[in-house]
Amino acid sequence: MLLAVGTATSAAAAPTDTVRYTFDGSFVLADVTGNGHDLSPVSRNGGAFGTVPHNGGKALVFPTPCHNEPCPRIALRAPTTAELNPGRRPIRYGASVRLAADQTTKGENIMQKGYSIRGSQYKLQVDGLAGRPSCVFVDDRRLAIHAAISNVGVADDRWHVLECRRTGSRLSILVDGLIRGRATLPAGLSVSNHIPFSIGGKGSFTDNDQFQGMLDDVWVEIS
Repeated sequence: MLLAVGTATSAAAAPTDTVRYTFDGSFVLADVTGNGHDLSPVSRNGGAFGTVPHNGGKALVFPTPCHNEPCPRIALRAPTTAELNPGRRPIRYGASVRLAADQTTKGENIMQKGYSIRGSQYKLQVDGLAGRPSCVFVDDRRLAIHAAISNVGVADDRWHVLECRRTGSRLSILVDGLIRGRATLPAGLSVSNHIPFSIGGKGSFTDNDQFQGMLDDVWVEIS
């Protein structure tokens, strides 16, 4: 379901989403902003997503944990576009997630644009057995990973709203509207690459950081 992102003081100052997926309607992978960043699945070994009711609409369900290869894998990708590259500009992005304690792994991708080893990156993930979410940035010139890690976990089989906020050198992660972690980014850090925006995993290959829970209301806002 579509949720408000912030409160503007005037119509002229109202932020606009660069991309948003509510997973409702007849085409659940549509970008509801009308900007054309619709998703397409890439999968392997029978990887698929399902839908479940959530807040009067639908949410996505990703493959359950698999410990014996070959495992089902799937990611949802939007076509490559510079519109989803923030460069040095402020950016906010987030999602609603539901993850049980037995669905955690060393790393699960909620969304990402780019890779940490090349091309720069921004990312929202849930890592470790405690299921602690984090926001990640990597510069397009220096490959150091910078992360704001939440001090609380979300793997309790309940819905949680996650948000990453980057303004200048400040990076914050919010869980259910509260700041739960911060990091300082290098001055001038820029994210600009030709890699597709993806949800639920890096791709369909073996080490794809597969998301294994439920996901709804994915959005990105670049100022």
